[in-house]
Amino acid sequence: MTTELFQVKFWGVRGSIPVSGPEFDRYGGNTSCIEIRCGKHRMIFDAGSGLREAGLSMLADGVSDVDLFFSHCHYDHIIGLPFFKAIYYPSINVNIWSGHLDGKMSTREMVDQFISPPWFPVKTDICQATMNFRDFHAGQVLTPHEGIAIKTFMLNHPGGAIGYRIEWQGRSIALVYDIEHIPGSYDPVSLEMMQDADLVVYDCTYNEDEMQRFKGFGHSTWQHGTELAKMAGSKRFALFHHAPSRTDEQLAEMETQAQAAFPESFAARDNQIVVI
Repeated sequence: MTTELFQVKFWGVRGSIPVSGPEFDRYGGNTSCIEIRCGKHRMIFDAGSGLREAGLSMLADGVSDVDLFFSHCHYDHIIGLPFFKAIYYPSINVNIWSGHLDGKMSTREMVDQFISPPWFPVKTDICQATMNFRDFHAGQVLTPHEGIAIKTFMLNHPGGAIGYRIEWQGRSIALVYDIEHIPGSYDPVSLEMMQDADLVVYDCTYNEDEMQRFKGFGHSTWQHGTELAKMAGSKRFALFHHAPSRTDEQLAEMETQAQAAFPESFAARDNQIVVI
């Protein structure tokens, strides 16, 4: 079973900032971090606060090789990296990938700036893992391991963000966040990413009635996402990047509304596992 396993685990599903408290228990409060397993290979997409728990789980499982992909480097997507315990173990090999700053800053420069004083007590030279930095540009197809193809796309987000479509053994997962849609327009990039995907993880930070107030913030809605999913023939649709103020009760209502529009919708929650 392990050799054929194509699985997603959500370690963090929030946007902007981690939250805690009884009103966030069901869906969780960690920021963006998604683990995808392709057989024996482990890949992580984004280093939000959920990365801390993901790292502990991997160490407990004896994982020695992992690929970490950044969509972009806004705080909520990188804040967990210094607390990713694997980077401090000499027995671990970590491949770190980014492409949103192509031509402006390398992956190594980005990580070195974030893990350094005065933002963090120590520099990356304290990390004992073998850290391999991989730069790419949007449009490249990445092949981190044999048989795994990852298509990369530039998304409409302030400063840029990379969307990923992971393809393995005839199945596919599309990670479409952080992205802002243009009202009345269906982004061809999103449609290409989502075409016949087994699972789409989409930026559903807002409702349509909130979009006017937050125009330019770089996020989308479940209403627009489910329309895209229907147009693209996607099989399942995960609401992701929940607004930090969105309570469990409000998310449950949003989930119900999304399911009425697209029955195979669900609001992603921390520690949720989806087998493709």
